[in-house]
Amino acid sequence: MEKTSSADGTEIAFEVLGSGPPVVLVGGAFQTRLSHLALAHQLAGEFTAVVYDRRGRGDSGDSPRYAVDREVEDLLAVISAAGGGARVFGMSSGAVLALRAAAAAVPVVRLAAYEPPFLPSSPTFADEQSARIAAGDRAAAVRAFLRVTGVPDEGIDQTAQTPAWSYLVDLAHTLPYDARIVGDGTLPDLSATTVPTLIAHGTASPTTMVDAARATAEAVPGSRLLPLPDQTHHVDEAVLGPALLDFFRG
Repeated sequence: MEKTSSADGTEIAFEVLGSGPPVVLVGGAFQTRLSHLALAHQLAGEFTAVVYDRRGRGDSGDSPRYAVDREVEDLLAVISAAGGGARVFGMSSGAVLALRAAAAAVPVVRLAAYEPPFLPSSPTFADEQSARIAAGDRAAAVRAFLRVTGVPDEGIDQTAQTPAWSYLVDLAHTLPYDARIVGDGTLPDLSATTVPTLIAHGTASPTTMVDAARATAEAVPGSRLLPLPDQTHHVDEAVLGPALLDFFRG
């Protein structure tokens, strides 16, 4: 594990695998740098694969006041530590973060995004999540997130009885961050994105996710839409990996 300092001084932890042109992997909600290690190993045969802990997660630091721009700066710091100018893959809210970074002229060489969740949501959801965390009700924040992503209450109750629940609760303080990155689900202006871009989605994902991916592809000039057969939001990285390798070789 290595660390680099973001613009505000926050330390961001990352790991490097393989050698070649750098590829930075950006996780989504509840994900740390460990979440995409298997994918990183697939890419490491041809690229320098970099996985990192977004702020507030794993071994990375945090700041008292959150802003989406700080996370854009974090990604820039990781790209700079990797040598400057990188291919970037973003998953879910990490895909939105990567898209925002590319539109803000962060040195992204090629950009791949999997199911950026531009889904209609309450404009107050991020504030509500912050209030839950401030009140110490981390479990309520997890439940609210799962509910807004379409998990039925019965499924949430079942998840709460599994060992995975404590992991989700431990990362609950970062859920307001993801909510602020996605916003109210309105697609931002991505017309300034000039790098080659791939937007992927699973054909078995909910229609809302598929529609969001299609809308994102239409919003990014010259981007390509890639449906992955039989995949859902929880994509099989054995399927995703070859698609990313093919795209990043370009």
